[in-house]
Amino acid sequence: MTSPWEGERVRLRAVEPDDWAALHSFSQEADIVRAGESIHPPRSAERARQWAGDLAARDADPDEPRLVVAARDGDAPLGMINAHQVDRLNGTFAYGVSLGSRHHRQGYGGEAVVLLLRYMFGERRFQKAEAWVYASNAPSLALHRRLGFVEEGRRRRSHYSGGRWDDEVLFGMTVEEFAGLHGLQGALGGP
Repeated sequence: MTSPWEGERVRLRAVEPDDWAALHSFSQEADIVRAGESIHPPRSAERARQWAGDLAARDADPDEPRLVVAARDGDAPLGMINAHQVDRLNGTFAYGVSLGSRHHRQGYGGEAVVLLLRYMFGERRFQKAEAWVYASNAPSLALHRRLGFVEEGRRRRSHYSGGRWDDEVLFGMTVEEFAGLHGLQGALGGP
């Protein structure tokens, strides 16, 4: 049996201290950062080293993993994925994924999302995943639709970056929807 953290081309793994340089380079790509949040002042290489070292030394929260998306062949960091806004009472969580620009549109992001959702649904027993995507981020909108997420709402003019306001689009996927589209052994009373 293969690892639940490995897909055909990517694997999800813990941050290692030596990942700092690759992850730091991704954080310098303004379009990537802006697509996921807002532009921040530059972070020094030393601060990036400390951040990666601190994250590598910390015990992982099983319900809020913060993982490197790595190439399965060679283990090079391609980006990061995490679960957050966990609501254990209602069984919901949000997640975010970000890849360096040279790794876009190659299927890595979609594969990483499916791996994370398979873990959150199949191992942690959550029942719904959510993702907020800026309306101007057409590739991420397309990715979520392609993976089978349902558009559930829109927060108008909720984000300001790059000199303009942007809407946030809320996507959701239930465990049943995921299992029907992507398979989920052992979930919902299955084999």
